[in-house]
Amino acid sequence: MASLKIKAIALSLVLLSTLLGIWEVLNQPPPASEALTEYEMMMGGADQESRVPPPSKVLVHAWNELSNPFYDAGPNDKGIGIQLAYSLYRVLTGYFAAALIAIPLGFVTGMSPLMFKALNPYIQILRPISPLAWMPLALFIIKDSEQSAIFVIFICSIWPMLINTAFGVANVRSDWIRVAQTHELGAIRTAFTVILPAASPTILTGMRISIGIAWLVIVAAEMLVGGTGIGYYVWNEWNNLDLNSVIFSILMIGLVGMLLDMALAMVSNLVTYQE
Repeated sequence: MASLKIKAIALSLVLLSTLLGIWEVLNQPPPASEALTEYEMMMGGADQESRVPPPSKVLVHAWNELSNPFYDAGPNDKGIGIQLAYSLYRVLTGYFAAALIAIPLGFVTGMSPLMFKALNPYIQILRPISPLAWMPLALFIIKDSEQSAIFVIFICSIWPMLINTAFGVANVRSDWIRVAQTHELGAIRTAFTVILPAASPTILTGMRISIGIAWLVIVAAEMLVGGTGIGYYVWNEWNNLDLNSVIFSILMIGLVGMLLDMALAMVSNLVTYQE
């Protein structure tokens, strides 16, 4: 197992080096001595400007940004750390608000076939709706861009947690519940000592799915509402034609998303059991 892990890491590094090398070579600027064509002179050297920045330039830019990530030079000029902090605040606020509703409701739905049949039509209608479709209505009712973004995160986070919780609770082995009844445990004690531990891995799976969706949605939501956040940062840097910042922010979005998923994966491993 250890040797397989080492081989996987080595292969990943080789692939990364190869991709970065190809990217670097393909996006090198032409030599300074190379004369521009008449068309390029008319376009102000547009051919050079249209090139994607090579990894070397992106890494230099990343070093400069990460060396002072929390600077604040005005509404449209904040460090990457501040932008990510705003986005994480919105994501986690909406996410935990969704968990407070989805997990108890999913628990009740999973334990009661009547509740499942009553709520299932509403879940199936609301679940496929794009979270961003709620944004105009949220802005009209709430009249605050930040709270509207949190509401959108709440909406997109609630369904995976609700569905996975209901599924996990409904599929707890019946013989475990019968053992609890044999020991004359009450309904509440059975729920907390038998059903909840047995359903925890499935519940955590739903929470993992939800955090990934929430992080995807916040980027798009912040592009729409503007102000602050990593989504706004990407869009603002694109408007400034700063591709170094755009690529750097894309990499930071991926890195933070990976860390959020890893954190929930670690929690999931703590509640996973072997039968």
